[in-house]
Amino acid sequence: MSRVILGVGAGIAAYKACELLRLLREAGHKVRVIPTQDALRFVGEPTWAALSGEPVTTEVWTGVADVPHVRLGQTADLVLVVPATADLLARAAVGMSGDLLTATLLTARCPVVYAPAMHTEMWEHPATAHNVATLRERGAIVVEPGVGRLTGADSGKGRLPEPAELLWLAEKVLAYGTDPGVASTALAGRRVLISAGGTREELDPVRFLGNWSTGRQGYAFARSAAARGADVTLVAANVELPEPAGVKVVRVVSAREMHAAMLAAAPSADVIVMTAAVADFRPVTRSGHKIKKDGAGVPEPIALAENPDILASLSARRAEHGPAGQVVVGFAAETDPDLDAARAKLARKGCDLLVVNPVGDGLGFAAEDNEAMVLAKDGTVTPIPRRSKDALADFVWDLMAARFT
Repeated sequence: MSRVILGVGAGIAAYKACELLRLLREAGHKVRVIPTQDALRFVGEPTWAALSGEPVTTEVWTGVADVPHVRLGQTADLVLVVPATADLLARAAVGMSGDLLTATLLTARCPVVYAPAMHTEMWEHPATAHNVATLRERGAIVVEPGVGRLTGADSGKGRLPEPAELLWLAEKVLAYGTDPGVASTALAGRRVLISAGGTREELDPVRFLGNWSTGRQGYAFARSAAARGADVTLVAANVELPEPAGVKVVRVVSAREMHAAMLAAAPSADVIVMTAAVADFRPVTRSGHKIKKDGAGVPEPIALAENPDILASLSARRAEHGPAGQVVVGFAAETDPDLDAARAKLARKGCDLLVVNPVGDGLGFAAEDNEAMVLAKDGTVTPIPRRSKDALADFVWDLMAARFT
């Protein structure tokens, strides 16, 4: 049973922390809630005590004989701050300890995760950006807030990620915390760029050329990287999945849109993972109206043009535009994986690793599981037997850990 401290800041999103607390308890974790004094204006002490089954206090003077301001942090397996307000991030960054929560943050020797929630202007303020950077430099995980409805009629960046996503993140961090080492820390503080989903090339206002990709594998890579402390940007093409907690999501539709988005973000990325299924071709022209049958029974041929090769472009540009040591990983979905063909593709694309995964027979697109063989440019081949897409993402990140040391 893991011991989790759930710190609660004074924001309207505190009501979502109630649902997260319930999920943590149902998952078998022992949870002690430590709200700030003003957080109790949003959700009262009886609610936290009833949901957690533990005493709740904001003061260091309660139960002094047990030295709670030291012991709670020392004995925790994870500290999860939800919501982390701008004020709470600022106090944590400068090391203040005026209440039980900030004192616990100073004494914690376990992973600490902050899930910010605030108005867009507060999140984008230079002071908040500086505080977030400071906490990340010290090893804390500060997840990216979501984009959506905020307090009142306002919308924008600053929305708390959904409780189910925060639970997934917490359990992943707990799993890494039980076995700390190179594999679980190699991505900490690094900038990761991932593509996911399947591009669509429009034929007319109602039809497109596309594929069956759902984006699950790319989202698994993004969630795993965020749990390892990476700063993750996810370029998603036509994906209908909940946004991963702590991940910046850029929405695109076509191959050319994805090409532009990936090239724009690539110069600052330490590692790039191209899991997206990108259309090789697009219609030369897009009809402005629905293409209809003409009664002759023979449709007009559709002329196609070749789309840019995003993976090859990223590999070719990194020497001039990317940071030193940038790692590029490609994916190749094949119906009949062939090692010689995969080696030729690896050389042609110019990437460091090529993950070749079979599709069909319950694997690949729209499936829960995946399997693959990973080819490296040094000639090594690593098979990955069938497993969940989350587990496959973890396996590949572990393979890459040595490249960051």
